[in-house]
Amino acid sequence: MVDDDAAPMSDRCWLCGRALGTQVEWHHPVPKAKGGRDRRQVHPICHEAIHAHFSNSQLGRMGADPGTHRAALLAEPGVAAFVAWVAGKPPDFHAPTRGKKR
Repeated sequence: MVDDDAAPMSDRCWLCGRALGTQVEWHHPVPKAKGGRDRRQVHPICHEAIHAHFSNSQLGRMGADPGTHRAALLAEPGVAAFVAWVAGKPPDFHAPTRGKKR
């Protein structure tokens, strides 16, 4: 696991791969409530999309490996559609996020 202070810095969003803008949030692949410490930089809208489609329990069951976790997120049709939709948007683009009802 990666210590919070040593989290990888990137100029790209971990979920969608677009360049990061001025607003950056951190996603814990394994939620903090489930003992996760590792975190990845994401756009606020991408972070909202993740949590609109998955509960913390579901995220915790996806595992701690960031690559496997990201692949599981993108396997969800709603998240895949979101990533395709947001692909051409500017880095600081934001809009209300719609997700499935849990």
